[in-house]
Amino acid sequence: MAVKVKICGITNLPDAQVAVEAGANYLGFILYPPSKRAITPVALKAIVNELRKQSDCPTLVGVFVNETMSHVAQVLEDCRLDLAQLSGEEVPSMVADRQSILFGRAYKGIQPGSQIEAEVEAEWYTVPDRPDYLPSLLVDTYHPTLKGGTGEKGNWSASALLAQKYPGLMLAGGLDPQNVADAIRQVRPFAVDVASGVESEPGKKDHAKVRDFIERAKSV
Repeated sequence: MAVKVKICGITNLPDAQVAVEAGANYLGFILYPPSKRAITPVALKAIVNELRKQSDCPTLVGVFVNETMSHVAQVLEDCRLDLAQLSGEEVPSMVADRQSILFGRAYKGIQPGSQIEAEVEAEWYTVPDRPDYLPSLLVDTYHPTLKGGTGEKGNWSASALLAQKYPGLMLAGGLDPQNVADAIRQVRPFAVDVASGVESEPGKKDHAKVRDFIERAKSV
């Protein structure tokens, strides 16, 4: 089965449409104002309304950092998003507790600083009996202050160990059209995630790179 692809940091409809046409499985929208790729809920609603008209609309993901469960759930409903990616210091129960209002609708993004940390966080945050479309975990490159989008390559060896143990792992961190095939061969993830690696500038995609990335990822 071909690896799934998430194009993240979408801020406008043309970029979203190109990603859909190229075969993206997930589109990510960053609802974290400090990010260079942030989008407002109002702008996001307009994009989603157009995407939902298409029969091939991919899974739409809102990326949140340190928001409450009720806020995340409300934005998912208001903006008609399918999933939430939690990329801050959220507690495990937000995604892994069956009583959570986000259970089955959210997954955790982690930036482990070591293999031990990666193993511990994976055990904490992995969703039990997850639906097939829901990533079990996103593993991004460690950074002391930035919540993703660093453009720096992660530890693929460590991620490969996690991918063997946790089906559904999504790999992020420094991926681009030139290295995504190697990353997939080494890690064997469920999905790959890219933002800066297919941009012409923060928040604006290079359409040729988007198409190239998706083609190379799915050809492995």
